Amino acid sequence: MSFSSKPAERQSIAGLRLRRHSDYQRAYAAARKRQSASMSWFLAPQSTPAAEAPAVPRIGLTAGKVLGKAHERNRIKRRMREALRRHVALLPAGCDLIFHPRRTVLTMEFTKLEAEIVRILNQVRIEEQARAEAARSRTPATETRRVSAGPAS
Repeated sequence: MSFSSKPAERQSIAGLRLRRHSDYQRAYAAARKRQSASMSWFLAPQSTPAAEAPAVPRIGLTAGKVLGKAHERNRIKRRMREALRRHVALLPAGCDLIFHPRRTVLTMEFTKLEAEIVRILNQVRIEEQARAEAARSRTPATETRRVSAGPAS
């Protein structure tokens, strides 16, 4: 027997992770800190040469010792990764996004965590679209000059 419907394909964010310390430092320097109810986050444009492949979005998660013991920090990161994995399609290309969760992420309902991450990702998408529009408007394709016919009498 064969089934006509395929199971949903599981997406991963493993290839989208920020890995190097220098990438985190560059993103911190290029972005401003933003706050939400249970986390703070940084959004920075990627600075990659144009000759490379198209930029993919990259995500960074940090969980410092202030959040608790290792098993608590690991649980916070697992919850964050799962919520991000479910909505990876909302990430705009060409940006680095770093999340700093607060300890409340450990105990909050997963649906609330997921809703907050979706809200942040939608806000990121809006900001990236606005940045792209501003960049397009700064580079005029062709400038037309008005030629005056001279002083009117």
